[in-house]
Amino acid sequence: MSVKNVRYNYVIGDVQGCFEALKALLRQIQFDADQDFLWFAGDLVARGENSLGALRFIKKLVEQGHAATVLGNHDLNLLAVARGIKPSKPNDQIDDVIHALESDDLIDWLRRQPLCLFPNEHTVLTHAGIPCNWSAEQAAELAKEVQSVIAHDDFAVMDAFLSHMYGKPPDLWSDDLQGHERLRCITNYLTRMRLTDATGRLEFSFKDSLTDPMPEGFKPWFEFESQAAKTHQVLFGHWAALQGKTLSEQIQNVDGGCVWGNQLLAYRLEDQQLFAVDNPCA
Repeated sequence: MSVKNVRYNYVIGDVQGCFEALKALLRQIQFDADQDFLWFAGDLVARGENSLGALRFIKKLVEQGHAATVLGNHDLNLLAVARGIKPSKPNDQIDDVIHALESDDLIDWLRRQPLCLFPNEHTVLTHAGIPCNWSAEQAAELAKEVQSVIAHDDFAVMDAFLSHMYGKPPDLWSDDLQGHERLRCITNYLTRMRLTDATGRLEFSFKDSLTDPMPEGFKPWFEFESQAAKTHQVLFGHWAALQGKTLSEQIQNVDGGCVWGNQLLAYRLEDQQLFAVDNPCA
């Protein structure tokens, strides 16, 4: 999707239930729903002080045509918990969503959100990035395969995917992958990726900063020549330790680590300006 006739487009980093920080950020950028548009990088919920409030607010913005969001790994986790696929963990702090009066409506809305968006013809947004050997268009097509299963009219189809979603193998993409292994691999690239090797093989244990020692043979996915970055600016969240770092002219992180006591970020597409607010609930 793309949005026409707006003043500014802002890409918002991982909210993770930090509703007070989100409201503070929108005040700072002087967000005007009649003129501006928000693109959320996923992980709307989990670990912050008010996942329910944040999810209600963002859902309303999207339904009113003022925002769009991709799904992150914590959003998918919420779906799995809500559907009884896995138990809720206290640190997730999503029980307020699970027990809300309108929980079914919130979950049904969330499962219908995409994993990849194009804020304009020159930019692409996913939660964790795009592996070096995928083009932006390929990432979007593969994302649709997962989206169609999560948003399927038959809840049993979604539940089957969610029950097979967790796991590391296969850790390397192949066009020959099929079934739940194919869907799991796509999901891991778009929502969990940090390090890969030169072939695009995923490494799942590393979550630290760029200055910390990394497993041999692996580097941040964006340090390899990116097919997607040849045609689009790639925007992503997910990696809190990056603190909204600009990795190149074509690759921009927007996760300021708000839920960890740092900042919530908004990246303005029109002039590449980055806005930040401290987490008032840290």
